Amino acid sequence: MLDTIVRFFQEGGPFMYPIAIVLALGLAITLERFFYLSAVRRRNRIAFERGILPLLRKRDYQRAMKAATNSDSAIASIMGAGIGRLLSNSRREDIEYAMEEGLMEVLPRLEKRTQYLATLANIATLLGLLGTIIGLIAAFTAVAAADPSQKASLLSESISVAMNTTAFGLMSAIPLLMFHAVLQTRTNEIVDSFEMAGVKLLNIVSDPGSDPVAGDAARPAVA
Repeated sequence: MLDTIVRFFQEGGPFMYPIAIVLALGLAITLERFFYLSAVRRRNRIAFERGILPLLRKRDYQRAMKAATNSDSAIASIMGAGIGRLLSNSRREDIEYAMEEGLMEVLPRLEKRTQYLATLANIATLLGLLGTIIGLIAAFTAVAAADPSQKASLLSESISVAMNTTAFGLMSAIPLLMFHAVLQTRTNEIVDSFEMAGVKLLNIVSDPGSDPVAGDAARPAVA
């Protein structure tokens, strides 16, 4: 199997090397983004479900704000923006705008480099086609000067070699497109979790029993 892959790569011509570089770059981006998004999901879950949300349900907004400030997770910065507006007795719309602004600041970090995978897939495909076209041109040029008895076999062999670049380009592009779709789905899931957390905060605030300055730290000031 390994010998077949090596021979296939060697017979494809010089365009196999840039395609291989594109594939390696795409795989590096995929691994980096996968581990980054997994870490973001884990930190968000810990910061929100174990830290901020229980305090919000107790309407202890002061401690919730402190928990959001002390956390380095993405969801903490978004919730901190909303809770900060809540503590300043802002309107519901102002709280929503603050969290939307926080989401706009976080979103570019989540989508960073993911879009490159689709571009790299297209580049791999185009490099494969370009290598095939150039290989065919060289093949027909060589056949034109060859002995008539050898033209058929020489032409079929040259075309087979030239098609290797298209095959390798597609073999590189298809996984990159799949990785792009997977990473985009994971990013959308994280964004949905941000929106769900914002909705939970707004629902708690809209509860008739909610008090914007509630919480153990705020009660002495209210008294």
